Amino acid sequence: MFQKLEDVEKRFDELTAQISDPEVIARTNEWQKLVKEHSDLSPVVEKYREYKKVQANFEEAKQVLENEQDKELKELAEVEMLEAKEKLPIIENELKRLLIPKDPDDDKNIICEIRGGAGGEEAALFAGTLFRMYSMYAERKHWKLEILNENETGLGGYKEISFMVTGKGVYSRLKFESGVHRVQRVPDTESSGRIHTSTATVAVLPVVEDVEIEINQADIKMEVFRSSGAGGQHVNKTSSAVRLIHIPTGIIAECQTERSQVQNREYAMRLLRSRLYEMEKEKRDSELASERKSQVGSGDRSEKIRTYNYPQGRITDHRIGLSIYQIEDFLNGNLDEMIDSLTTADQAERLKGSEED
Repeated sequence: MFQKLEDVEKRFDELTAQISDPEVIARTNEWQKLVKEHSDLSPVVEKYREYKKVQANFEEAKQVLENEQDKELKELAEVEMLEAKEKLPIIENELKRLLIPKDPDDDKNIICEIRGGAGGEEAALFAGTLFRMYSMYAERKHWKLEILNENETGLGGYKEISFMVTGKGVYSRLKFESGVHRVQRVPDTESSGRIHTSTATVAVLPVVEDVEIEINQADIKMEVFRSSGAGGQHVNKTSSAVRLIHIPTGIIAECQTERSQVQNREYAMRLLRSRLYEMEKEKRDSELASERKSQVGSGDRSEKIRTYNYPQGRITDHRIGLSIYQIEDFLNGNLDEMIDSLTTADQAERLKGSEED
């Protein structure tokens, strides 16, 4: 570990010199990448330098204790040595956590897709409940949310809805939401009061740029159609909705929320890029899974990750075994306790994996 920390500090010093070089500053894109790398390494280097300082204090106090005759100086040295001895393992553990490779997508914006699963109209209503929950969470975080595509049902639910969320660290907070969400409740449509179980699937995709994934325009088939749903007279009179089909993979992306066909195509392209990127990411993750499988995970859409039990007022995340008994508060967007617990569990698992390596 300490050799790796030495390498990190050396790279940090190189970056410090480079980002101050006028020639590098003139190359804006390169300079921005170097500044980001410098910023990412800064917490590790600061903590490592703190460790080295405490280690030096320990050694210095030890020398005084061994060689000094003055009683008061020896007592002071002993206190300093004990303090340093207590601090060193704490800082070392912090360094281990800081050295865990950061998910390169953590700072990205997201496209989230929610689809009603098993349960018919009740599943569609639950998809609407989840959309409201994420909307309120985004509002709490001061993030911006834009609906890209929606397929509403007559009772106010969604067969499917996709939306983009932009803001600081969006993917890092929502990446563990991908999977099957299960609800147990008495539907409004149920006259006998029986509890029904329904599901909805959530997919959280990082928004990627052109440079991150190349798409051959010849591989894309574009279709236009009339928008459906709320929106006044415009929706049924103009073929502004866009559907993009990626011929090699069969992946489809569509958008119909904007009045402009150009804007709808732009949003559909973002969605298509994100889906193709996610497909490649899942492929890489499956190759790594043979070596080590993360306890928490953030991608398997077929995995039942959470149950929302209305009669008991309980939300249970099955990946970490955490139950929260404040379902109303949770559905009103207070997700931080759950997300923090998932993040901590993931970090612990990856730390364990890095130690095994």
